[in-house]
Amino acid sequence: MAKACKGPVYSILVPTYCERLNIGLLTYLLFKYLQDVPFEMIVIDDASPDGTQDAVRQLQKLYGEDRILLKPRPSKLGLGTAYVHGLKHASGDFIIIMDADLSHHPKYLPLFIRKQMETGADIVTGTRYVKGGGVHGWDLRRKLTSRGANVLAQTLLWPHVSDLTGSFRLYRKAVLEDLVNACVSKGYVFQMELIVRAHRKGYQIMEIPISFVDRVYGSSKLGGSEIFQYLKGLFWLLLTT
Repeated sequence: MAKACKGPVYSILVPTYCERLNIGLLTYLLFKYLQDVPFEMIVIDDASPDGTQDAVRQLQKLYGEDRILLKPRPSKLGLGTAYVHGLKHASGDFIIIMDADLSHHPKYLPLFIRKQMETGADIVTGTRYVKGGGVHGWDLRRKLTSRGANVLAQTLLWPHVSDLTGSFRLYRKAVLEDLVNACVSKGYVFQMELIVRAHRKGYQIMEIPISFVDRVYGSSKLGGSEIFQYLKGLFWLLLTT
């Protein structure tokens, strides 16, 4: 989008797969909470069979193709490569990454932006594990799995970030480009590798407490294979960073 307004422009990357029931509400909330913020929303859809892309095209008619960009891919190719793909089309000074399933509420984005402006941070990341943060809608097993994954990562990697597996973040565009070029992970481990490498490179990271709410529509894409890949990636990062 053209930088007609003074101040930075934000590119919001939203990977999707079967999010037809969520993408409309997410878009409405983004425009509601970022009324005075110049931003573009980039949807990276991995060939959803549920009509997600058709829903996005309808949203483009309502909000404009310069504000909502649809950048589809031919198949499910991994979360990490989705961000790489979206980054190629981003025109903003800052990149925001978030989930499409409404687990990351857009109401926090003004806080992210304000924190970055006040501190000059390179990265602002949402965290569930400090005062004011939390998780809603998960059963005990999933809460323990997430908490255990973070404790294990904290113990082994010392990333100086309380929520290593979170995926609700704001980056300086140049910083994210640098980190992406250094990362080799493609799936859910990608988020963890980004933050670990950011800390090792000396980038300034700030945190904002958020409440993570489990998806209302659709099913979680986290399964046994993702947990195995997480553990594999964790020990790989321990040996290589």
